[in-house]
Amino acid sequence: MTISNKEIIAETASWWQQSASQLKTARANDMDGLSSAEAKAKLAEFGPNLFRDRQQQSLVLQFLSRFKNPLVILLLVASAISAFTGEITNFVIISVMVLFSVTLDFVQEHRAGKAAESLRHSVSVKARVMRDGKPRDVPVIEVVPGDVALLAAGDMVPADGLLVEACDLFVKQALLTGEAYPIEKHPGELPADATDLQDASNAVFMGTTVISGSAKMHVIKTGPATAIGAIADSLTRQPPPTAFEIGTHRFGLLIMRLTVLLVLFVLLVNAYLGKPWLESFLFAVALAVGLTPELLPMVVSVTLSRGAMHMAKKRVIVKRLAAIQNLGSMDVLCTDKTGTLTEAKIRLEQHVDPQGQPSARVLELAYLNSFFETGLKSPLDEAILAHETIDVGAWKKIDEVPFDFERRRVSVLLDKGNGRLLVVKGASEEIITLCTRYEQQGSDAQLPLDPVSRARIHEQHNALEREGFRVLGIAWREVPPDHPHAVVGDESELIFAGFAGFLDPPKQSAGAALAALKNSGVTVKIVTGDSDLVTRHVCAQLNIAVTGVLTGKDIEAMDDHALRVRVEKANLFCRVNPAQKNRVILALKDRGNVVGYLGDGINDAPSLHSADVGLSVDSAVDVAKEAAEMILLDQDLQVLHDGVLEGRRTFGNILKYIMMGTSSNFGNMFSMAGAALFLPFLPMLPTQILLNNILYDVSEVPIPLDQVDAEELRKPRILDMNFIRNFMLVIGPISSAFDFLTFYILLTVLKADEALFQTGWFVESLCTQVLVIFIIRTRGNPFKSRAHPVLIATSLSIALIGAILPFTPLGHYFGFVPPPAQFYFILAGMAVSYLLVVELAKRGFYRWNKFFNKPSQPRLGSISPKYLA
Repeated sequence: MTISNKEIIAETASWWQQSASQLKTARANDMDGLSSAEAKAKLAEFGPNLFRDRQQQSLVLQFLSRFKNPLVILLLVASAISAFTGEITNFVIISVMVLFSVTLDFVQEHRAGKAAESLRHSVSVKARVMRDGKPRDVPVIEVVPGDVALLAAGDMVPADGLLVEACDLFVKQALLTGEAYPIEKHPGELPADATDLQDASNAVFMGTTVISGSAKMHVIKTGPATAIGAIADSLTRQPPPTAFEIGTHRFGLLIMRLTVLLVLFVLLVNAYLGKPWLESFLFAVALAVGLTPELLPMVVSVTLSRGAMHMAKKRVIVKRLAAIQNLGSMDVLCTDKTGTLTEAKIRLEQHVDPQGQPSARVLELAYLNSFFETGLKSPLDEAILAHETIDVGAWKKIDEVPFDFERRRVSVLLDKGNGRLLVVKGASEEIITLCTRYEQQGSDAQLPLDPVSRARIHEQHNALEREGFRVLGIAWREVPPDHPHAVVGDESELIFAGFAGFLDPPKQSAGAALAALKNSGVTVKIVTGDSDLVTRHVCAQLNIAVTGVLTGKDIEAMDDHALRVRVEKANLFCRVNPAQKNRVILALKDRGNVVGYLGDGINDAPSLHSADVGLSVDSAVDVAKEAAEMILLDQDLQVLHDGVLEGRRTFGNILKYIMMGTSSNFGNMFSMAGAALFLPFLPMLPTQILLNNILYDVSEVPIPLDQVDAEELRKPRILDMNFIRNFMLVIGPISSAFDFLTFYILLTVLKADEALFQTGWFVESLCTQVLVIFIIRTRGNPFKSRAHPVLIATSLSIALIGAILPFTPLGHYFGFVPPPAQFYFILAGMAVSYLLVVELAKRGFYRWNKFFNKPSQPRLGSISPKYLA
């Protein structure tokens, strides 16, 4: 029987139905909050304030979990069989190499994970609580029952609790109840029949959002005990896979299919030839291990973590490591105008009447509205309050209709003792539509707003916007002295007072940053609530070419298909509300773009979720920071451009490992499978294959440190499986051809027996596949593109170890014998020849790929994961 979310929540409902006397007794002495010592004790008692217990497993259990890999289990079973059959040397060697490989993977990933977690904690959402009698910001996970939390517009509610005080508090709790519109909350006892969460008007719940107003809450439930904690399994789903994650999944499937085919082929051939079953089984398992890029998760984790650390130095904090890939693949960035293209230092420059004359009356009304508004103060409100101080002592606030992004206005109901006034401030075109009269300066009379005067006022509004002013309309109306509440219906038959004009100077660095992004293949589209006239003015000052403009009204009139057609050309989207912003993001993604979105407000959360990579800033509201995958500590497009390049460097280094694993390594494995057809003995012992594989893996560990060619950073890239497959089909056969040449020389020139054959091929295969790293790691000239010194040192050291190992006592345990000096001269010539041939084939491949590449094909990032399963 399935239990619904509402039924689960109902089980936790009793605490908000307590009587007023019980609530008063419970909260009588703790309105100053907890002491630090009490909070610490309660944190130990109740645990961290998380939906579920996220405490990680112990390091020992994490390490042991690495042995769940099927290939690792197969190897351990094979080593155990070796021990039971008396092959103690095989048992020891296989066990030691498995342990080394697993330990290497674990240590590198653990270090990368710790570094990434540290960065995430540096931008964790905080809650303001009373501690030791003073307001203090603490991480949300440290909020405990008994805390007194302070709420303001833009905050996420940090826990479940009862309201102690509230002023025009509106909360959006669609996450729990599905209600589309904000709900007003206030303290007080509930009626006996208030059993549903929707009826809990005196309580707020973890994860919901404060839209407007302010409040003080007494925390009752935290973590799993909260309403959202009770249904966490249905709410805290994994985010959809990124384009890179989908690509690596497909790469894993490709490897798995090839591995199964080759292993079955080897087993059947060895069985047909009557070779020992144990050796054949061990050889097949070792071959499977050699084919599997088991270090790929480690290389990805370390490379992403290193990328996150580099981005942190550029003041970009990564919350979700996989987002780095999407940032590098991003080809469209949607951003607001304020703070990215402008300085976000907004000043009130004009307060004029409908005739365009300076008006103290307009300034007074705007000041009263901003002063008494309890919602999230916008930069425009702050500019009004900073412009001039006006005495508001004679006024008393009665009620408020908070701002929302559909109405685009805010109203406050004020009382001056001799009457009540509703003062409305908002988007000019909305305000003018609601007015029936207008003020004429120098006269107490209000004139009718007829078509002629309405057109004149609209022209005055447009004139201000053409000069670059961001404009608000100011209006008012008298209401009866006993009018108790302000509601949306009161915003009608208003008297238009005039305009408030604001300037926000363009950011000098924005022009250069936009040019840099364009040169890097990223198109910037401005998505703003401002008018097209103001936005065009800013674009002109920054030398931004306007390729097309869509307004909110245009978007509203289009269906999704029409929007997909128009969205590619336009680069200005003006007067758009949150729903329209989200439609723009989705339309761009449907066109095959990898889309980034930079936003910092309550209204940006849906778009941050919808974008391939959500970006916010450290000063953003909690809702935006929680929805974003990356946090910019500086609201600057140049910082973002640096992040894009770092994402591409990260992608480039991961691609290097994949391409190496699918070329030279695959060539060697194909050669092994082919050799099984004509050799009377195994071409390489199982322990030798494992040793070869692990030494090769060690040579590739420094890849995350490597530099990436400038050419790789010039445009967005995705993990293209066709490209990787084609590269493998070009380079892999070359590796196999040189392997078969080695077989011929060993058997006919050196007259090698079984031990010398296996030794010679081990040395040749290891040296060539390690040295070819320097060819494959760059598209250009390997002598001009310098590898990282650590990568050079590690690779050359591994090649040297492989060459001298047969002469060491350790080599005896692996079945090696010292090759003759003649072999090493031949090896040197073959290695040089192999590298030259691979270099020529590589250049030919990239020329061929560039010629036949069709950029019009859909990008992987645009394809739904369900079609790639």
